[in-house]
Amino acid sequence: MGIRRAFIGGVRFRYDTMKLLSKAALLAAVISLFAVQPALSGGVEGHVLGAGSKADISNCVISVEDIDGSFPIPVKPVVMEQKELRFVPHVLVVLVGTTVEFPNNDPLSHNVFSISPAKRFNLGLYAGGITRRLKFDNPGVVELLCQVHLEMSAYIVVVRTPYFAQTGPDGAYRIDGVPTGRHRVRFWHERYLAQESTVQVPETGFVTVDFSVGKSSPNI
Repeated sequence: MGIRRAFIGGVRFRYDTMKLLSKAALLAAVISLFAVQPALSGGVEGHVLGAGSKADISNCVISVEDIDGSFPIPVKPVVMEQKELRFVPHVLVVLVGTTVEFPNNDPLSHNVFSISPAKRFNLGLYAGGITRRLKFDNPGVVELLCQVHLEMSAYIVVVRTPYFAQTGPDGAYRIDGVPTGRHRVRFWHERYLAQESTVQVPETGFVTVDFSVGKSSPNI
């Protein structure tokens, strides 16, 4: 019986060893497969080009919104501050379903409201040191105003996908990780007409999409 037990133990040992080797071989094959597969996403980059020295090419929103799927909503709210009688930032881009906080950091009361079709709301009058919150659950452009201070205004641009960017003073932008394929790239700015351009996003690298703006035009 002792020999039989030793024999069985020996077989079991070899079986376990073969099983570990098989797992290692499978893992190596999977790693090798991913190593040779190209990433199925590229990117979109470019500039907003202004006609004339007075063209405003900052705070342009560039987005790719014709991509199906569900995208994780930010866990933490994003912030649209009220400070020194201004909304900060002037343009805020958020994914559909994002909650936005509106802290009043002035020593006086504000009232945040909008009559934009994408989100009609009125947060009421509230004093400094108070924060109110609101979820933005429909895509579109939401213009923010204050009933107390008529000079205050800002925009929240609610987009369908996380593939977006904002331009800085130089008009440059870059959107990483865009799924490969043919997509519509959209341009928005508060002073100019909206634009779209259809491009083929490569598996690797970037496709360049430039937008040109000239005479200002209301674009709410």
